[in-house]
Amino acid sequence: MSFRTSVTQSLAVAALLLEAGVSTAAGQVQRDEQFYYPGRFNWRFLANYPEAARLFNAFDYGHAVLYERLYTKRGKAASELEKEYRYLTTDLLIRPPRFAVVEEVVMPSYAKLAWRAKMMFDWAHILQRQIYDAYADQRLTPAQRDTLIEQLTDYYLSNRKYAFTDKPKSMGLMDEQYFSRTFRKAYPKFNGLIWAYHWLQVGLYEPYLEGQTEAERKAAVQATLARFWSMLDKPPSRMPKYMPMTSAVAPKFSAAHPRAAVIFDNLHMMHDIISDILTADTIPNRLKGEMIDQQLDKLQDPSRDVMSMEEWRMMADHMGGVEMMGGGATELVRAVQAPSSPAPADSGHMVHDKDQMDRPMNGALLDTVPQAGAKRGALEKPRTPAPRDSVPHHH
Repeated sequence: MSFRTSVTQSLAVAALLLEAGVSTAAGQVQRDEQFYYPGRFNWRFLANYPEAARLFNAFDYGHAVLYERLYTKRGKAASELEKEYRYLTTDLLIRPPRFAVVEEVVMPSYAKLAWRAKMMFDWAHILQRQIYDAYADQRLTPAQRDTLIEQLTDYYLSNRKYAFTDKPKSMGLMDEQYFSRTFRKAYPKFNGLIWAYHWLQVGLYEPYLEGQTEAERKAAVQATLARFWSMLDKPPSRMPKYMPMTSAVAPKFSAAHPRAAVIFDNLHMMHDIISDILTADTIPNRLKGEMIDQQLDKLQDPSRDVMSMEEWRMMADHMGGVEMMGGGATELVRAVQAPSSPAPADSGHMVHDKDQMDRPMNGALLDTVPQAGAKRGALEKPRTPAPRDSVPHHH
């Protein structure tokens, strides 16, 4: 059975979970509420680049369902994850939801196990998306934008309860613990998909630093999205072989905002660590939550398991080069030839009409987005698949 659960139904399920108090996590929602840094720049990314912004809603579902399946199915998650992989790559990523996913509905057992981890990820994702908003706001000068991004980073770090440290963490935390690498060995295709997500999340900053005009930035964003889609062809052969490092994939962004870049690498490292903990049969289920908390302590501690900023910048060289991480976004962006004139829809005004937001942009490389159900690599005529309101349940 599959498909078609409305966003209203999803929210109703979430409300029932909260009212019933089925988990200690749900009971913490009110006091753990986290807020966007205020400003009129908010939501500019969704308004001006909806085809990119909505992908992140699908990414949230992908992370959530992965953790839920790994935790609840234990050593028998292979068939479930294969089903989820097909759903993600042939349906949900192609028609991503308009609205944010109610993750507690997707991963109720995992949320109960690791509420702190969920909240830390949410807080870091807010920073990621507000930085996209800052870049997408055409009213800001480069200096104003850079100042805003540093203010956003300060705001993020002020929440000491849920902020990752801005000191680069040793790769040994991800690769050299007794449970390390278990997920990527057991599920290389799904691991590659997660790393492709992470490549796009950091690589997408480079178009805004390389593009000199709005037309150039639009074209560069589409080229970066095209690279992401190409990674999903013949999996896992074209997927990143190592965790994408922001310093390598997005060097201009990393040079301009090193604190934020380090935070994102620490976030992505923790994603991998949790996947390993949930996969490892050397950690009993009753101890997995405790182990996750211990690792979160390490990722928040600026005084241990750290490397220097110079070592962080050079890490890609020690791991086989940026090509092993999916390639650098800067070189990709520079190769794009921008349209001679902006398309009519490429104005700097906020789009309020949802139908208008769904229309394809003139000149955009939308043939890089295959239709729902299409085989990967079979590119379709330029079109924007209609986004869905919510994530349908499927079995």
